[in-house]
Amino acid sequence: MYTVRTDVLEVSFDVSKGEITSVCLLGRERIASGTPLFRLCLRDRDGNALILFSKDAAEHKETEDGGVFSNFCLPDGRALGMSVRVCLTEAAREVVWRVHVRDIDADLLLEWIDFPLVTLPSLEKNVKGGGKVLYPYNEGALVDDLELYESAWFGYEEPQYPSKGAFGVFPNMVCSQMLAYLWEDAGLYMGAHDPSRGVKGIGFYAEGEGVRMQMRLYCGVDFGEPYVQDYPIVWSAVCSRWESAAERYRAWNEKNLPRGTKPVRENKTLPEWYRDVPLVLTYPVRGVHDMDTMTPNRMYPYSNALPVVREIKDRTGARIMVVLMHWEGTAPWAPPFVWPPYGGEEMFNAFRDALHEEGDLLGVYCSGFGYTLQSNLIEEYNKEEKYVSQGLERAMCAGPDHKVAISRICTAQRRGLDICPASDAGRALLWESYSPLFASGIDYAQILDQNHGGGQYFCYSRDHGHPPAPGAWMTARMQEMLSEWNAAAPSMLFGCESAAAEPFIGNLLMSDNRFELNYHIGRAVPLYAYLYHEYLYNFMGNQVCSPFDECDDKSLWYRIGYSFAAGDSMTLVLDQDGNPKSRWGSIETDYIPDREKVLTFVSNLSRLWREQAAKYIFGGRMVETPDVECETIVLHKNIGGLAKESDSVLPAVICTAWAGKEGERVTLLVNPTETEQACFVDGERVLVPALDACLRSK
Repeated sequence: MYTVRTDVLEVSFDVSKGEITSVCLLGRERIASGTPLFRLCLRDRDGNALILFSKDAAEHKETEDGGVFSNFCLPDGRALGMSVRVCLTEAAREVVWRVHVRDIDADLLLEWIDFPLVTLPSLEKNVKGGGKVLYPYNEGALVDDLELYESAWFGYEEPQYPSKGAFGVFPNMVCSQMLAYLWEDAGLYMGAHDPSRGVKGIGFYAEGEGVRMQMRLYCGVDFGEPYVQDYPIVWSAVCSRWESAAERYRAWNEKNLPRGTKPVRENKTLPEWYRDVPLVLTYPVRGVHDMDTMTPNRMYPYSNALPVVREIKDRTGARIMVVLMHWEGTAPWAPPFVWPPYGGEEMFNAFRDALHEEGDLLGVYCSGFGYTLQSNLIEEYNKEEKYVSQGLERAMCAGPDHKVAISRICTAQRRGLDICPASDAGRALLWESYSPLFASGIDYAQILDQNHGGGQYFCYSRDHGHPPAPGAWMTARMQEMLSEWNAAAPSMLFGCESAAAEPFIGNLLMSDNRFELNYHIGRAVPLYAYLYHEYLYNFMGNQVCSPFDECDDKSLWYRIGYSFAAGDSMTLVLDQDGNPKSRWGSIETDYIPDREKVLTFVSNLSRLWREQAAKYIFGGRMVETPDVECETIVLHKNIGGLAKESDSVLPAVICTAWAGKEGERVTLLVNPTETEQACFVDGERVLVPALDACLRSK
């Protein structure tokens, strides 16, 4: 038995069994069952996978800092001479893990290792004594119901090729390299403190009567090469609030910022409009939903929207950024080719210039790293001949079997493949398609919509000049390419779907924050803003796939209020008559949210921003909220069988706290209901007006 102790945390693993046997926190045993210390995946040269666990080692030896596992037994009875060394030490009152894998057969490749594995109790809605998981998925979620999580559209799914946007992969849908399990009395923080920010599978799933916490390290090595983990995985005791775990990760990140990441207040490359945090208006110019007939709607020609823009600007007092959908002259959501705009450059440029003359902004949605063979929305859009004649297979992500498979991304809209931007051919193809956009004079491009977090998808090709399996090379290559794009369009900001994962924050400075998706699996918390708001902000986004009943204004008000409280730019999704919709992506219904109330709420929040909040929140630092007591509201879900029914009970007053540049602290209280709300902040009674917000000095 090997044990490491701090003053509050004790971890033991049995080297002979290859199993974590105890995690004792504040004097209380926390594990649900013994757990294999690690499992790993080897691949042969044909791409076949071989999964081995720590228990498969025939030889095991305890060392001064852990143990060594070797002579692994294969299913056919053969022995594999590979050795796995596990190091467990104590440093600065924390438990520190490392793993090294050596002596790998020349015809085998170590793709990944799950390490360290631990099984904790099931969650608090499933078992007495259970807790919550703080998950940096899609900007941050607290998950307290494992059954809801596993039945949801965005529940756990084993990452694999071809990639899928919903996978729990960093840096993609998962924005940070950490997890935390939170009981009522304490929490266990688990963070990968990796400055290179290599690819990892980060998640959790049901295992027996408990929940297994997963940190999958993608090794990025070639056949026969060893894997030496050059960064620690840190386990630390934290408080029971999610902000405590966030503080621990933020402390590491601030000392190891990704390249190009600068505090907003020090970033001289930002456009002058960034400080205004514009109100985003987004709408299509063709059709009224994703799968509609792509005929022009009443927002086309582009100039038809100008009266709506002016009215909302006058009503709210906010600077406006229009972000167009279905604007591509090729086919909507059919990457990589987007140019010229639908209707031609002259009409598009006239709209851009009209917005600029009035101090407003123009942006567009694009669709990332796909290569569309056939659009399902525009029948005549077909690129199969170009794909074959130009030999573009060499630019596509390939699987472990060296074959290129059809993409799993947005298959309703298109049939195609995933481009590998780490290949010379892939990079050239993306440059060909997006360089006209770089020169377009617009202000913003959601250039990596469908590439959640801004990362690339898995590629195992041996012909692209990168290792033949996922790894840190993916992060480095993406940073290089995005920096080239930034240099090519210095006056334009770029973004991605679900906000930039940590290594790409310096490149993707404004993105469509998809926090609403987390209500499918639990409750959204502003973990992203807590960690990164000092370096960028995002916008509320088009709210696609919101699980809430869209025939209820309450959820729209709540989502607007949540976005504002997180320091992000508010967004209104408009129909073809310029009326606010509850969200994008649904077939148009007869129900239209109350326009007057929506604009009143946005106007009130915009006024508070200009007059009071901006000096604290713009580039400010989110801090732990004080204790707030208030009424609750219930938001009804309508999720079409994607998960079990589980309405959300949420506070009637949304609260965040901020530290300004001089260190002064304020509490922001947002009331997304149409009645005045009384709440108690650290015991002090505060009244928050209906559909409005207020600041309280701490």
